[in-house]
Amino acid sequence: MEEFVAYSVTGLFLGAAYAIAASGLVLTYTTTRVFNLAHGAISMVMAFAYWQLHVQDKLPTALSAVLVLFVIAPLFGLALERLVMRGLGEAPVSVSLVVTVGLFVFLVGLAQQFWPTDQFRSVPPFFGYDSFPLFGVRISYHFVLTIGLSAVVAAGLYVLLNRTRVGTAMRAAVDNRELLELFGAKSTRVSMMSWALGSALAALGGILLVSYTGLDYYTLTFLVISAFAAAMLGRLRSLPLTYLGAIALGLVTAYCQGYIAPHGGQLIQTGLQSSLPTFMLFAILIFVPQVRLRVGQVKGILAANVPGTPRTLLFSGVLIVACLVALPMLNQTNMLRFGTAIGYAMIMLSLVLLTGYGGYVSLGQFAFVGVGAAVVAKMNTTSIWAILVAVAIAAAVGAIVAIPVLRLTGLYLALATLAFAELMDKLVFQADFMFGWGGSLHAKRLSIFGYDFASTGTYVFMMTVVFVLMGIGLLALRRGPVGRLLIALRDSPAACGTLGLNQRWFRVAVFSLSAAMAGLAGALIAGLEGTISPTDFQTLQSLPLLLIAVVAGVTSVTGALFGGILLMLLPVVQATIPSLSGLVFLVIGVGAILLGRDPNGLVNVLFRAMRGAQPHMPLPPRLRRQRSTGAHAIEDGEIESVPEAQVAGHGVA
Repeated sequence: MEEFVAYSVTGLFLGAAYAIAASGLVLTYTTTRVFNLAHGAISMVMAFAYWQLHVQDKLPTALSAVLVLFVIAPLFGLALERLVMRGLGEAPVSVSLVVTVGLFVFLVGLAQQFWPTDQFRSVPPFFGYDSFPLFGVRISYHFVLTIGLSAVVAAGLYVLLNRTRVGTAMRAAVDNRELLELFGAKSTRVSMMSWALGSALAALGGILLVSYTGLDYYTLTFLVISAFAAAMLGRLRSLPLTYLGAIALGLVTAYCQGYIAPHGGQLIQTGLQSSLPTFMLFAILIFVPQVRLRVGQVKGILAANVPGTPRTLLFSGVLIVACLVALPMLNQTNMLRFGTAIGYAMIMLSLVLLTGYGGYVSLGQFAFVGVGAAVVAKMNTTSIWAILVAVAIAAAVGAIVAIPVLRLTGLYLALATLAFAELMDKLVFQADFMFGWGGSLHAKRLSIFGYDFASTGTYVFMMTVVFVLMGIGLLALRRGPVGRLLIALRDSPAACGTLGLNQRWFRVAVFSLSAAMAGLAGALIAGLEGTISPTDFQTLQSLPLLLIAVVAGVTSVTGALFGGILLMLLPVVQATIPSLSGLVFLVIGVGAILLGRDPNGLVNVLFRAMRGAQPHMPLPPRLRRQRSTGAHAIEDGEIESVPEAQVAGHGVA
């Protein structure tokens, strides 16, 4: 009985803290239609700010909490809405997801820059460690405070949203801002108020949890998955269901920790327990009702133009020749870095297909990379059949992920990939049939038709050739009917549905092909590195991958190559100048926030600059014809603008 009471109180405490964080997430989404993936990162930064005031600067507990909850967090929310989030609710879901992931990485970099990792930090609970007896168990006053504050927040939000004019204006702002303005309300002020209150609730959840979880950059940040699960149970609208889901998740987590974990191995004790919120999130997403197709789409759709076959072959040959010339001049370390950049570029090619062409955001692409790498290492052979088997298994895993979530689109689909990546990271990769708990695998390099690519130089050259072939194949697919279907489905799903396209199984095929490309990249990277471990394919790795792909240009092969180089340089800069590790994340986050609305990225800027350097060059006949008809396109990275009349209604250009 005593154990049950202890675990129940702990579960109620966790559930109450999850509920507070989830309520802030639901509030901002309900009033602005922006799902903030950086909600947990805000909790983390505010927890560090509370530590700075209370522990480092020795301010009283109450004063520190008041400053964070009623000054710092609301001001941060106001600035966030004004500088980043304004107008984002009207953008495509893929854009808002990329921008909020960029904010996630930015805040992690901000915390690392201001509070370096070389110092251990802890935050004492409210009322210290005082407790009182209940049924033979000592109950912490901090736990009771958290449960009580959760009830107060729930009641306060209900009254705000349903019994006040401000709450009514908050809910009306997301439906029709123009109509709200006609009634004299300021929709921008309403939105700013929502973000200020949402940031304050995120801060409250972080401050209440930090004494239990510890002050860490990623622990608090990824605990928001629990808030995601609770919010999804309420379908991002119902606060009562959100609270119910949070309390249930907290209780299940505590009971698992108390009754199941002690009797299992390391995988059960750590992996299963940390995966419970992810299991709940994935299960809820599967049963979420189908999202309605959007009729019409955002005006002014931008897409990179596709170069013709001759130009593609020309630049492919230039890249191969440049590789042949450069490799003999590099030492072993730089050869490995060059090969790593090519491997990352292959992974980004899978995002070009999935995100750039298809419009689907994947937050777990490195999971497929890990599948391909592990299969090659397990087969322990140099035969090309190992690569082919790895690609086939990665493709099958991609299809398995896509099939249960066939009904999902946009936000729900992206969260499903995040949940999948977390499950792979915490459970599958740690299992004995993969890497084993804390283990690693050795992978052999490829041998084709008797030719052994044992040396690093020849292996990197082979990877470059594979990248070129993948790029040529991807561009050929984009120029063909499948590519046109991809763009049409991305731009107007409703129009494609009326034309009889089986969108669900087409999406499965796209996910499967993208996973196969990522698995191929993982198989080749495993041979390059020789030794691989689960830490190489953690969920956190997928977020910078997506952001750098967007910053470089997720709609073009050139952007994938450029992004691969940038991603390779990231750990190099961090290792060379450790003091800049946080600054690097800051730069990536800012770049994603600024360029998230332009999927053509820096490559687009580069080609524009090159085109601007030749102002007197005559346009090719095809471009002159396009300009005369009202559409305009510029090759090799410039944008292609679709006439508004073809986009804003039911038609697809």
